[in-house]
Amino acid sequence: MSMQGLRDVIEIKGGSIYVKDIQRVRNLMDSLIYNAVFESDDEKRKAKFILIKEIAKSCGAVPASIQGLYEDMGRNYPGFTVPAMNIRGLTYDVTRAVFRKALEMNVGAFIFEIARSEIGYTKQRPLEYATVVLAAAVKEGFIGPVFIQGDHFQLVRKNYLSGPELETDYVKGLIKEAIEAEFYNIDIDTSTIVDLDKPTIKEQQRPNFEKTAELSEYVRQLQPSGIDISIGGEIGEIGGKNSNPDELRAYLDGFKETFKGTKGLSKLSVQTGTSHGGVVLPDGSLAKVKIDFDTLRHLSDLARKEYGLSGCVQHGASTLPEEAFNMFPETGTSEVHLATGFQNIIYDSKYLPADFKAEVYEYLKQECAKERKEGQTDEQFFYSVRKKGFGPIKKKWWDLPSDIKEPIMKELEAKFGLLFEKLKVTNTTDIVKRTVKLVVVKNEINTGLLGL
Repeated sequence: MSMQGLRDVIEIKGGSIYVKDIQRVRNLMDSLIYNAVFESDDEKRKAKFILIKEIAKSCGAVPASIQGLYEDMGRNYPGFTVPAMNIRGLTYDVTRAVFRKALEMNVGAFIFEIARSEIGYTKQRPLEYATVVLAAAVKEGFIGPVFIQGDHFQLVRKNYLSGPELETDYVKGLIKEAIEAEFYNIDIDTSTIVDLDKPTIKEQQRPNFEKTAELSEYVRQLQPSGIDISIGGEIGEIGGKNSNPDELRAYLDGFKETFKGTKGLSKLSVQTGTSHGGVVLPDGSLAKVKIDFDTLRHLSDLARKEYGLSGCVQHGASTLPEEAFNMFPETGTSEVHLATGFQNIIYDSKYLPADFKAEVYEYLKQECAKERKEGQTDEQFFYSVRKKGFGPIKKKWWDLPSDIKEPIMKELEAKFGLLFEKLKVTNTTDIVKRTVKLVVVKNEINTGLLGL
């Protein structure tokens, strides 16, 4: 599909896009997004992404902040937990599957996110990620706010300790890039620099809340007019010891004292017993995880009643047994982060050709050899590194034929449906419509570069 062919279905007037035929635009989206993702010229690639994003907004799929819904949750918990989904590979196909299920089940409260680390190893910069998600929304006919989130925009501890300014500036650069790409939800994670050697909990949390406040102020300076970006904070490094009320209060009180801005945080990530990706046993099966739901209930309650936040956020949950998910709405958890479980469905699907999987694993064996821990079985090693198999051979994943991809997407759709049901986000389009403000931010389209 050449860019010139778009002239029949869209019109560009005064820098704005008018879609003349939505159905034809939807029919063209597969080739439009594919051509943009695999465009070799950086400037043209960026121009194509911006064009697709502007088309999406004209079709009614608008990047948005979930802030209004979370403020409502802070006043009166509505009994559901918002799923935040990290999509690492086959992103266009997988997000299409999410939108299909959301439309079928009338789900409005759901987030697509990507973490700092994932941006690197999946080779999806914020502009690409946001555009692919919005392209999928158009393809499936989704109209309404699309929540795109920067997950774990994190200070890496060893980098920070050796060069605090350098590491802070790196995260600021990432925040700026994400906001320009229309990520209007950002999770700041400076829990990595909590100093447990200090004598009091407040002093232990001080580096955390001071840096969160600094980065939050930076977000507020950059956010577009009319949009309040939803900002999350974090008190417990995921995979560490469980969080407690004293830490929550020390962090949030310290943040309130330090932060110079109008709106503060909308939610708080805590540690309750999970680890990212789950823990894999020598035979390749996953160890059972015990979440401390009492902690989650107590901390979410505190965050709402004393600080007006939407509640607490649970990370590392996608590999939990199915029966655990209904506990999140019951304990007042406002958001749950899900990633590895979707990746596992793709890799472990009987529809993924054995020779293709072997090719990915062979690549990982060579490239990730240094990451192999002593005593790890092949199953443990591949499980721990296979998230890195999506980015470097992205085109081969995207080029898998539809008779392979479609049945895998059906398996994922079933998982999304189950999660939506358990997290009680079915029939949430009305509350989202009522609480979330849609603001369309216009980006300049480079018509000359695109030949339009």
